[in-house]
Amino acid sequence: MANYIFRRLLMLVPMLLGVSLAVFLILHLIPGDPAQMAAGPDATQADVEQIRTNYGLDKPFVAQYGIYLSKLLHGDLGDSFQTLAPVTEGIARTFPATLELAVAGMLIAVIFGVPIGIYSALHPRRTADRLVTSLAVLGISTPGFFLGLLLMLLFASELNVLPPTGRGTWAHLVLPSLTLGLPYVATFARLTRTSMLDVLAEDFIRTARAKGLTWGKLTYRHALRNASIPLVTMLGLDFGRLLGGAVIVEKVFSWPGMGSYMVDAIMVRDIYVIQGTILVFATSVVIINLIVDVIYGALDPRIAYS
Repeated sequence: MANYIFRRLLMLVPMLLGVSLAVFLILHLIPGDPAQMAAGPDATQADVEQIRTNYGLDKPFVAQYGIYLSKLLHGDLGDSFQTLAPVTEGIARTFPATLELAVAGMLIAVIFGVPIGIYSALHPRRTADRLVTSLAVLGISTPGFFLGLLLMLLFASELNVLPPTGRGTWAHLVLPSLTLGLPYVATFARLTRTSMLDVLAEDFIRTARAKGLTWGKLTYRHALRNASIPLVTMLGLDFGRLLGGAVIVEKVFSWPGMGSYMVDAIMVRDIYVIQGTILVFATSVVIINLIVDVIYGALDPRIAYS
């Protein structure tokens, strides 16, 4: 296990190098002059040239990328064009808010989605099962920003029971986490239903039932555990999507997270902020997938890490 984790961590290095190169290349190929945007519309040509020189934008692409990699190896993601503050400070300030929102959204997805899927699997082809399937399709198809605006209109404007925007108390977390997590409730419900139906049809389930096990023990001790590996896989994939989807939700609810930080940087082409935030998102997804692989071994001892 330790050797497997070590190898996966080593694989993180070339992966992040590839991400950094792709982002660096894309940001330098798109139209527009980042030095001009950083200087502002009223800046003189001398001001623009000074910014270009200070940030090394007057050097060839290979030289610029080499300078960026050298700083990156020392933990330096550069300085923001707009605030002149280090990008690492901005990420350290905003990433906890994004992580908080993503974790809350994932908890909502799992806490509601898995029990709904189990109930649907235990009552197949009944009215409740068909209703769950229909609602799952509706939930998956609903855009996050549209769902967020509906929730804001209902709970903040009409009922006036929850704050519409901002971050500070648990009440501020409710609407954005529901907006982020509810579509994934549908995903987990459908996947749980499918996995449970497959496991409940296995021979060992019929044997356990014949031995007199109650449906409660049979469902949660045997069937759910064997059906949980696809759920863990989906949890890892969806958590990465939640981090990315938080970008839109953060803007809708004025949530001060890294998604909002990145979108604001994109609007003014603050390239060091964009590169830094994408690298952090990519690193988070890789680490989450590593954790998921480790959980596989705890759920099924037959899985070997070769």
